Amino acid sequence: MRVHVVSDVHGSAAALKAAGEGADALVCLGDLVLFVDYDDHAGGIFGELFGAERAARWVALRTAGRVEEARDYLHELWAEVPGDRWSYIERAVRAQYTELFAAMPDPTYLTYGNVDLPALWPEFLTGAHTVLDGQVVEIGGRLFGFVGGGLRSPYRTPFEISDEDYAAKVDAVFAAAAELGRRLEVLCTHIPPAVPELTYDVVARRFERGSEQTLAAIRAHQPDLALFGHVHSPLAPRLRIGRTECVNVGHFRGREEPFVLEW
Repeated sequence: MRVHVVSDVHGSAAALKAAGEGADALVCLGDLVLFVDYDDHAGGIFGELFGAERAARWVALRTAGRVEEARDYLHELWAEVPGDRWSYIERAVRAQYTELFAAMPDPTYLTYGNVDLPALWPEFLTGAHTVLDGQVVEIGGRLFGFVGGGLRSPYRTPFEISDEDYAAKVDAVFAAAAELGRRLEVLCTHIPPAVPELTYDVVARRFERGSEQTLAAIRAHQPDLALFGHVHSPLAPRLRIGRTECVNVGHFRGREEPFVLEW
């Protein structure tokens, strides 16, 4: 069995299509949408709407940790745009989702990232896609559990939820495994467990939010693997917690290569 795993696709539809080649299944851990291209400021939804120079200024404010200033500046930019801002964003996101979901092979198992818009996903799903969030599925004889989204942060990305709601989803996957009389072998989340080496981004020079409940569940249940993304340039791409190998599967937009599982 060969499974390819990706996360943080951020608009890379052509590479996503290639990522499924040679695999029996694809697993996607979310963040399909590209709102802002940190490498090419003319790209992404914001760059296309506001232009490279303005997008670069907004990126610089966020990168410097001046979150409130960045938010105020963005409000200024939106004030110049006629009509409803969310209507524009949804149109732009739909255009990206059209290409991205079409690029996924059959079968693809996926969950949400913190910058995704889950309410739009049903428009693009086909029989090739299985969306899981707080649920388990057997892939090639191994039991996988999926938890999507992110935790609330100063950045206010589209799919952030409370610590309590996130913890409930983590607990749900292990409870579902127990109901089946099975051990959860692979835990798939978008954000990492709350371990400093896994949550610190050495390029952005900041800690991202990780999940304390995920960390506690890993310590308690010891799945073979804990797979995640979210942190594009982690201090440590992988480490062990007891018997569990914790792996950041990589910033797919940057690497354009999937993480490969074989058994």
